[in-house]
Amino acid sequence: MWTKQPQAEVPSYSPSPVPPSQVTAAPSQSTNYAARPSAPSARSVACLGETIEVKGKISGEEDLQVDGKVEGPISLQGQRLTVGRTGKLNSEVIAREVVVYGNVHGNVRASDRVEIKKDGSVTGDVITARISIEDGAFFKGRIEIERGKQNSTTSERESELVSAGAAAD
Repeated sequence: MWTKQPQAEVPSYSPSPVPPSQVTAAPSQSTNYAARPSAPSARSVACLGETIEVKGKISGEEDLQVDGKVEGPISLQGQRLTVGRTGKLNSEVIAREVVVYGNVHGNVRASDRVEIKKDGSVTGDVITARISIEDGAFFKGRIEIERGKQNSTTSERESELVSAGAAAD
């Protein structure tokens, strides 16, 4: 049978001084966890709630989740944009990754990938390296797949070698 164990007080709310051995035990565990290379890095995510309506340009250096309405360009270079189920965008979007659960009207450019989920809707052109459109999603527009920069630099090197070889002959 389960027996409830008495819990120690939280150190910050303790009325008496806490011995240093108790204070250092918990932070060292979290520090070790964060220092591990396999530990996921914490990303800050900004959220626009479903009752928020924005008219104008949005840009930033953090991930963004939109559950409200946005009219105007969104530029999140190197970041992730998530359009929630209640989100409605009438925007030109530039981001590293775009995930659509709601509605987007406008062109979408993602350096990594675009995902249009089951109930998501995108009307506009999409330029990205990878795209995923689930069954039940709506898409109307044009898709352009950008090849990675590594492939283009390799082909540039090959063409330089070929032209150098032709010049030597």
